Amino acid sequence: MPIRINLLTEALAEDDLRRRDPVKRIAFAGAFLVALSLVWYSSEWLNYKMAQNSLSQIQDQIQTHTNEFSRVQSDMKKLTDSQRRLSALQQLSTNRFLQGNLLNSLQKIYVPNVQLIRIRLDQSYTVKAAAPAKTTGDEVAKAVPSTSTEKITLFLDAKDSSSNPGDQVNRYKNSLENFDYFKTNLQTNGIRLSNLSPAQSSATKPFVMFTLECRFTDKIR
Repeated sequence: MPIRINLLTEALAEDDLRRRDPVKRIAFAGAFLVALSLVWYSSEWLNYKMAQNSLSQIQDQIQTHTNEFSRVQSDMKKLTDSQRRLSALQQLSTNRFLQGNLLNSLQKIYVPNVQLIRIRLDQSYTVKAAAPAKTTGDEVAKAVPSTSTEKITLFLDAKDSSSNPGDQVNRYKNSLENFDYFKTNLQTNGIRLSNLSPAQSSATKPFVMFTLECRFTDKIR
């Protein structure tokens, strides 16, 4: 019976042993894990960069909207201030004292033997400064705008030359109080006799001089 000798048996056994070497398997597994880790890291880095770019865009949008909001607030403040000024001007135009109306009313009041000699109008203003908003504890006091109070006093110097000088003074005073213009604009009991001179003689007939003080209703602006 022939004897067969395989001279490559030893080499094949060594090659098979190398293929079954656990160190080599571990090395291959480690390389695979490293490669997988690199892929994962690259993916996460890409996601981070994309998120960073998205965040930067959002921050830019927020900053843009913030600037727009600031401009809108500034414009609203200017608009409110302009509206307040316009309202004050309209109020001043509407409520200002018109001397033409006063003179027109005076010329319509007639009492026999009473002559209006002189008119004097005293106008004064009291200004109250604005108060800013103030917080005290849990209470918040709103801001109070500045105001001005107009005080108007009219002085009428007249002469009564009736047959009995002085008798027409109260009649003239009552005529003023009952006239619509003065009834509407004067304070309650706003007319008083502030001066009455003794009877005086002239080339024609005796007379008395008197002064009526008329206080108008205060106007707050």
